[in-house]
Amino acid sequence: MNNVSKWMSWEGGIDLVALTSPDFQMPNLIVHLARMVNTPIGCAASGMILWQPDPQSAPAVMGFVSDNQTVGEYFGPNIFADTPFEFAPVLKAEINIDVTKDKALAVCKVGNYTFEVDMTDFSDPYLIDRTPSAMPPFYQQGVEIHARKTVVKINGEAINLIIPPVGITGGPASVVSPNGVYAR
Repeated sequence: MNNVSKWMSWEGGIDLVALTSPDFQMPNLIVHLARMVNTPIGCAASGMILWQPDPQSAPAVMGFVSDNQTVGEYFGPNIFADTPFEFAPVLKAEINIDVTKDKALAVCKVGNYTFEVDMTDFSDPYLIDRTPSAMPPFYQQGVEIHARKTVVKINGEAINLIIPPVGITGGPASVVSPNGVYAR
C-alpha cells in the first residue's frame, strides 16, 4: 500500500482551461485558483496561471500564484512533479474569490495583469474521484460544479473564449470546485 506523502486541499476553487482562437492547437489560458489552499507547510490563497496570447511567443504570465511564497514553492516539486509545471516559477499575487449558489467570481492580480473569471449557469454539484494519469499524475477527490457560462477579462478587457469539453484535470474545462484534494 502506498502512503500519501504529498498533498494539497482547497476551499473555494475555480478551474478554467481555454483557447482564445480556433487556430490554436493547445489551450493558451489556464486559470486555477482557490480562496484557500492547505499544504503540509502552510495555507494561502493560491493557484496557477498560464496566459500565452501568442502561442509562438513565450507566455505573458506563467507560474504558480500565491500570496505566500513558501506555499507557492510547494506545488511544483510536490504536486506537479513530472509535468511541464514542475519547475514553474512562483509569482506573488493577490487573489480574491467569491462563490455563491449562482455565481463565482475570481480576481487575480499578478504583475501587470488582472485576471477576472466570472462563472455562472451551474450544473448540480457532483463528487469526483480521479486516479493519476499522465496529466495529471496525482489523485483528485472533491466536489465540482460545471460552469456552463464563463467570461474572462484580462486587464478589464473581455477576451474570446473557446472552452474545450475536457480540461487538464480530466473533468469539464470550466468548473467551480467548492473543495477538494490532490494527493500523491
